[in-house]
Amino acid sequence: MLTVDFTRFPLAPGDRVLDLGCGAGRHAFECYRRGAQVVALDQNGEEIREVAKWFAAMKEAGEAPAGATATAMEGDALNLPFPDESFDVVIISEVMEHIPDDKGVLAEMVRVLKPGGRIAITVPRYGPEKVCWTLSDAYHEVEGGHIRIYKADELLAKIRQAGLRPYGTHHAHALHSPYWWLKCAFGVDNDKALPVRAYHKLLVWDIMKKPALTRVAEQLLNPVVGKSFVAYATKPHLPKADAQ
Repeated sequence: MLTVDFTRFPLAPGDRVLDLGCGAGRHAFECYRRGAQVVALDQNGEEIREVAKWFAAMKEAGEAPAGATATAMEGDALNLPFPDESFDVVIISEVMEHIPDDKGVLAEMVRVLKPGGRIAITVPRYGPEKVCWTLSDAYHEVEGGHIRIYKADELLAKIRQAGLRPYGTHHAHALHSPYWWLKCAFGVDNDKALPVRAYHKLLVWDIMKKPALTRVAEQLLNPVVGKSFVAYATKPHLPKADAQ
């Protein structure tokens, strides 16, 4: 299930991509399939080891084109182990709401992004996320949980302050908002509640089968209750006088 829309955020074969806070690796895997040179980085060593296994399995199965590369590594988003201007593309999906120093993370991403490079940032959307916080303290008051809810204008302002130029936004995963509302209402750790189990089955069916009805429904509902807010931006080239 991808949050970044690659029709709005195109990749070219050979692009060097950083998936920052990659988690289980969903965006990193898609970039690898598209021929990129991918680095998937996360502070969770267990998840990184799983991502590395999947990269190896994808290579063995021939899922990535010739020239594509993939590396999984542990690292700190506030102290990235890469030289300046190392990447053509940076993706950070559902991560910034967890990090106290979000401006520091943005600064590091801008540092390692090449001039003219592209960045995709996704965070939980304000409205649906606010419902979750209202229904359940346990949803966010956990170690490593969500510490803030972004309003779209607030996130875009921080992106601009970091020196990036936003060029597009959208919302995603409208069908997932009711699922999380149910989870919060019945208990975030209570997967046995009938409404939660039933809705989970619907989501799995939708992800596996991709029926036209739910695809159209989600497209129509995304502007209203999309679970995620997605922003795309570029890093400007420096004026020649400043680059010298």
